[in-house]
Amino acid sequence: MRAYQLYLIEDEFAAHYFGRERMFFQLFEEYEHSSGEMKSILSKQIDFVTKPIPGLKVHQYIHQQLQRKKDFIIEKSAYYIEMSKRSRAKLEVFERSLVLEAAGSYEAETVFFEVLRKSESSFLAVDLKHKRYGWLKPIKERKFV
Repeated sequence: MRAYQLYLIEDEFAAHYFGRERMFFQLFEEYEHSSGEMKSILSKQIDFVTKPIPGLKVHQYIHQQLQRKKDFIIEKSAYYIEMSKRSRAKLEVFERSLVLEAAGSYEAETVFFEVLRKSESSFLAVDLKHKRYGWLKPIKERKFV
């Protein structure tokens, strides 16, 4: 099973750290493995670089984009996509993050990623277990002439 935490990164940090996403990953990884005072400090840093999830907007957008999809299910404040046994994913919306759990092929989680990518521009997905991370919608670098 794959598990991703998705965070909305503040625009100024997203732009500044484009190409250096590893630093965000290290922050979230350190937080996960810390305790006590260090965990409190890292929590404040995470709150500083992330934005709260606009829950109502995200819920409305997901529902609007996926309501006609036959594999889409809403149950107990969680969203599910089940494409038979070969691909399934569950998405939950929290105040400061989204949690996406997936199993099987990548089809179901890709549907969620595509919808979320269109809803906000600075989502960063982090998979701590498999040490993977990246933007859902890569930020385009400005080219100065």
